[in-house]
Amino acid sequence: MINLTKENISIFIIWLFHLSGILGIIYGNSDWFVSVTPINLSISFMLLMLNTDLKLRVILFILLCFSLGMLAEILGVSYGLIFGNYEYGDVMGYKVLDVPVIIGINWCILILITGTMSNLLFNNYWSKVFCGTFLMLFMDILIEPIAPILGFWNFEGGIAAFQNYLGWFFVSFPILILFHKLKPNVNNSYSFNLYLLQVLFFIILIIKNNTLGYI
Repeated sequence: MINLTKENISIFIIWLFHLSGILGIIYGNSDWFVSVTPINLSISFMLLMLNTDLKLRVILFILLCFSLGMLAEILGVSYGLIFGNYEYGDVMGYKVLDVPVIIGINWCILILITGTMSNLLFNNYWSKVFCGTFLMLFMDILIEPIAPILGFWNFEGGIAAFQNYLGWFFVSFPILILFHKLKPNVNNSYSFNLYLLQVLFFIILIIKNNTLGYI
């Protein structure tokens, strides 16, 4: 018998959506499947909230995370600060000051799931913070080669400079310090599965693109 808990249902839904996205981009109407990326991220975020103990301090932390993520991105897009010179395409949906709102939501997703995973992997406080930051950077390293091809964003010169990765470190690190101070109760299994799916998503698309030269 399958145990139909909110955790299991949530994990099933994100696997369904991510695998459908991978297969759709590779074998189907890639433009359409890429265009629904904001919907996929929104559903992942809503399910993440469903699997999080939303105390007031956690809600305030999520709002802070969203605000800091959006501010950092706005400074990057408008002034070339923090991450370098880049611009977002239209794929990611509604924008505020040329930054898609879904990007701020994605910052919340990544902070919560990487913080939760690092909490499982280490007992030492600073080890948790550095581990979470590394997991954030690893995700960005995977995203950057495929993002311009999918129309997510483009860096000046076509390649993300080292400044981009430094920016991810300096934005993620203090937010993760606060995460581990507050110790929000986020479902471990959901966090692990969502991170794993995002890693698989970009690795598969990178392999596909490098093998055939296109997606």
